[in-house]
Amino acid sequence: MRQAKLLILSLFIFSACKKDSIATDSTAKATLSIQFDNVAGDKNLQLNTGNYSNEAGEQFNVSLLQYFVSNIKVKTAAGVEYVVPQDSSYFLISESNPSTQFVKVKVPQGDYASISFVLGVDSLRSTMDIDKRTGVLDPSGGHDDGMYWGWNSGYIFFRMEGIAAAAPIDPSGQRKFRYHIGGFGGYSAPTINNIRTISVDLNAGGVAKVRVGRQPNIHLMVDILKAFKGASIAANPTVMFSEFSGKIANNFTGMFHHDHTEN
Repeated sequence: MRQAKLLILSLFIFSACKKDSIATDSTAKATLSIQFDNVAGDKNLQLNTGNYSNEAGEQFNVSLLQYFVSNIKVKTAAGVEYVVPQDSSYFLISESNPSTQFVKVKVPQGDYASISFVLGVDSLRSTMDIDKRTGVLDPSGGHDDGMYWGWNSGYIFFRMEGIAAAAPIDPSGQRKFRYHIGGFGGYSAPTINNIRTISVDLNAGGVAKVRVGRQPNIHLMVDILKAFKGASIAANPTVMFSEFSGKIANNFTGMFHHDHTEN
């Protein structure tokens, strides 16, 4: 009887140890969610109906907001970095489609203290054969996202449009502003490079504890008002492939703030 109890106890200990080793196995992959919550200062962004004021004091609303997020990396407090495979690391965030605002990637189990990503599409992918650019990167088919310049053979990284009293009247009779920011630096001759890397420290709002069977969510606030820093709609109602686009691109890093992590 005593031997039977010892055997049962041994099996229980072995089972518990085995279960624990699986739960903490850093090589096992699990899902990490990253939420891109678009706001305008302290207000939730609402397309068409929300009225906001930029740094120059200009009143405006937003009718369209879309941007590419790519090349995602996560890093532990000890400095161990994991790079999400590139083929699984391109996303188009659209304010009009809430499902796109939750990006999900597979990463090894671990506690991640920082995350980084590119706002835009890197030059290597931008110049790959078209069959290597599928899904949200497909310039030709399946979706009408308006995020590709056919005339310039390049992606628009960040696209924001809306109505502002400070903008001139366009041919449609509207006072519309348009920020279409792109440019990957060129591959045969140097051109405008508006690719920007965003790095976010997660310590203050909570590290992401990635485990199999549990999906943490990194909640990022994306403040569009920061895109207007040093920019006036009256002076620059349309910003596309120009030198001034670099000023808007430089503002990208200030747009992203880690609010909290849901573990």
